[in-house]
Amino acid sequence: MKNMSSIQEIKKNLENKWIQFLNSNAKKLTVKNLYGASPPSVFVGHHGYPKIKIGPMIPPLHGNTSILDSPEKWLGKTIDEIANYRLSLVRGVYNANIQEVFGRHIELLQELAMANKPAESEVQFDKIPIVDIEQKKNLGFDIDSITHGFVASLSAFKISSSLSVDKRLEDAFYDKDLHAKEAIVNLYHKDVEISKINRIFSMGMLGIHKNRKLVPTKWSISAIDDIISTNLTKEIENYSPIELFEVYQHHHLGNYYSIILIPYNIWVFEMQEGWIDNKGMVGMERDYEDAARLDHYPTIAGAFFAARLAVSEHLNKIKKKAAVLTLREIHPQYVIPVGVWQIREGIREALRGPINKFETFEKAISFACVLMSISKNEWIKNSKICNIIVEQKRISDYFN
Repeated sequence: MKNMSSIQEIKKNLENKWIQFLNSNAKKLTVKNLYGASPPSVFVGHHGYPKIKIGPMIPPLHGNTSILDSPEKWLGKTIDEIANYRLSLVRGVYNANIQEVFGRHIELLQELAMANKPAESEVQFDKIPIVDIEQKKNLGFDIDSITHGFVASLSAFKISSSLSVDKRLEDAFYDKDLHAKEAIVNLYHKDVEISKINRIFSMGMLGIHKNRKLVPTKWSISAIDDIISTNLTKEIENYSPIELFEVYQHHHLGNYYSIILIPYNIWVFEMQEGWIDNKGMVGMERDYEDAARLDHYPTIAGAFFAARLAVSEHLNKIKKKAAVLTLREIHPQYVIPVGVWQIREGIREALRGPINKFETFEKAISFACVLMSISKNEWIKNSKICNIIVEQKRISDYFN
């Protein structure tokens, strides 16, 4: 396979396919008055930050619509099914400042964010909803952010059914003396889904009262993955290392994952991504951290934090320590972006699967790469953790 100078061409093709998909499904979603059951779902934009757009997300559907905004339930679904979930939600937005976390409009959205079941709602738009293409062009296309469809300025919004709230979310909202990071970790340990934590964090509902603010949905997803996984990796330091090299694998939606757990005395985590286009050309990116943590925002963005959460979660569950090499290979079958949730859930699924154990790193990485199209040598050449393992082996030769 040939190397590409960047993966931007592949991502641009995905952007074009997504816009084509939106345009082909426009008729049923371009109405000025919309009635439907919000999953529940809210949106906080990032364009123009700190002056942003926020509002509810409503489908032209009734009844149990929770699947439309529950990524934890999407494992095993097809890309077309997931795209239709996202496309079905029309965004009604109004202008806000990130400091505006009180008042009639925002409080109605906050109540919706705490709901534990879909809420029948009515929205009126100033104009017919449109695809927000111009904003995408101005900001660039983020392949691992949650993709949305149609949007329109909101003129009126009301919830026409009674709301039943999740008590765990409500308690966190009313605890205005608890730091946001602590509240997020507490909710996670109470088995609240990541998507629900994200919803209320994004709506400025967590943290010390005077410090609360709206957080763009796109940013809050990665922030929560980062906060939870950072907390989990601290716990990992207290455990003993695994005894053998372990490999776990899973593939879905054109994404192939191999996770190698390495016997090691300190936390080390590396994630590599290999993007393959229809011509077999490859672009590769990597990020790495050790016990000193990251000193930069990841090159692979939210994918890094989503993967780290899934792996650190697994190690805490088995109460073991390891260095971790995560390989993600993205094939042309990944025709439209669906968000970093698929990384988190794909790796979670891999780690629930069969354990393949090996006595040497060479055997482990050879097995891990059988699933992949990119050669073992390419993954090794692009890896920092592989160099550490090789160097460690060389040093140990002096003591045999």
